[in-house]
Amino acid sequence: MITVVVPAKNEAGRITTVLQNLGTLPVDHIIVVANGSKDSTMREILQMRLPKLQIISFHECLGIDVPRAIGAKMALNLGSDVVLFVDGDMVGTFNENLMELADGIMLKRLDMALTNCYPVPPRHIERYNPTFQWRLNLNKELGLDKKISLSTPAHGPHAISRKLLEALPLRELAIPPVAMALARKSKLKVDVATIIPHYRLGSSIKNQIHTNKIIDTIVGDCLEAIAAYRDEPRIRQWQSNTYLGYNSERRFDLLDSFL
Repeated sequence: MITVVVPAKNEAGRITTVLQNLGTLPVDHIIVVANGSKDSTMREILQMRLPKLQIISFHECLGIDVPRAIGAKMALNLGSDVVLFVDGDMVGTFNENLMELADGIMLKRLDMALTNCYPVPPRHIERYNPTFQWRLNLNKELGLDKKISLSTPAHGPHAISRKLLEALPLRELAIPPVAMALARKSKLKVDVATIIPHYRLGSSIKNQIHTNKIIDTIVGDCLEAIAAYRDEPRIRQWQSNTYLGYNSERRFDLLDSFL
């Protein structure tokens, strides 16, 4: 059984396209986790009337990545063998890639199947974007850099197995790099299963403030992941900088109540 989890917050004008694309896939369930939307997102979702669609709605914002853990819990309860994650703003056409991710779980026996969004890594990544350097640092720590390069569950669609869902605490899926580190620590199989260049995702373009906070979020997540892999206290600090980003807005209280 294959389930797609779609987090959606204020995705009016985009969520319809995303669900139309997903509705043509040979999957069993599409779970939309709508949270904190102030626009017409919910109305557009309800108008779709997809027979595979299930909706869980939260009035409050869950924060970045927390909806993935919520959706994963629902997928596990449904008996899913494969859970695909696709963000509610990704209007690109990449259904074949999504099935490659699912095949990575079902046929290649991966437990976390990733998307390579940078098949040609930028030169001088340490200057280009701090997230690239820390994604690579984490992947080197996990012994995965030769296999997955800059790939991360924090960027692009990815899939996980039922085995992973049963092996890891589900709340850890709310910090995707930590989930990858713990999967590796548990000797679960992590690898790239498809390639979707970043521009093909069709993600919405945000402002520079959001971009800076996303950078801090992912860097901090990678720092936490390295610490978790080493069994050290999980911190989001490197040298004199603390990388919080959107982490403080993750509603672990609501997640724990749901789980």
